[in-house]
Amino acid sequence: MKKLFVLMSVLLLTTGIYAGGKVEVFYFHYTRRCATCQAVESETLKILQQLYAPQLKEGKLSFSSVNLDEKNNLKLAERCKADGQMLLIVNDNKRVDLTEVGFMYALSRQEKLKLALKKAIDPLLK
Repeated sequence: MKKLFVLMSVLLLTTGIYAGGKVEVFYFHYTRRCATCQAVESETLKILQQLYAPQLKEGKLSFSSVNLDEKNNLKLAERCKADGQMLLIVNDNKRVDLTEVGFMYALSRQEKLKLALKKAIDPLLK
């Protein structure tokens, strides 16, 4: 019976049924971007690499910069309900919008952006 429980636990973990699916971080933007727009992208990526290097490497977490001016990205934007420049964390049916935080802190108070990203991502990775 114990072996069956261990086997079922392993199967659940490896198929992703027990653990949540992949956590995706998207930065939606347009071709023309100001310094703040560029900082949201670069600081978010830098923070993710600092905090979640193993998860990025394993594919449990991803970061994508998505140009909304490119037609091939419109379906993704629609799926994520991105209607403009946005910083989103998406996992299964969960969607966390950190756009306001990103634009407020990317240039001047990166530690606050780091805390917000960590607070949003950590529960989704568990």
